[in-house]
Amino acid sequence: MRKFLVVLDDSTECLNAMRFAALRAAHTGGGVTVLSVIPPDEFNHWIGVGDIMREEARERIEVHFEVFAKWMRDKQSVDPELVIREGVAADEIIKYVIEDPDVGVLVLGASADNKKGPGPLVTQLSRSAGTLPVPITIVPGDLSKDRLEAIT
Repeated sequence: MRKFLVVLDDSTECLNAMRFAALRAAHTGGGVTVLSVIPPDEFNHWIGVGDIMREEARERIEVHFEVFAKWMRDKQSVDPELVIREGVAADEIIKYVIEDPDVGVLVLGASADNKKGPGPLVTQLSRSAGTLPVPITIVPGDLSKDRLEAIT
């Protein structure tokens, strides 16, 4: 089954990327993998404190994921899977795309803030687009829900 890989982070554009991935998966019989990456610099503390912070970060991600997962299951009949990695986000996304042959499309959300550009992930991963084994779909962050549904 072809899977849409979408990145879960704290950005506002993440919401449209999640919606797009779920809608496309529902319309094409595909699946959704949600990847969240914990930056390594969050744990540069004493070993015990770092372990506690790592566990808290995982719990936050799982709670955030469940909000999206419930909507995907209830509204789109798509049961997403969650993958959590630690490292540099762009590097971990590229590694995952290469490791999982079922990933058919990488879905990223672009920031609607023209002054700041599309966002760091879109910028970094666009540079690697020619070497990735899958296409990248970039979803505008300010796309309305109705428009998003119409194009998926």
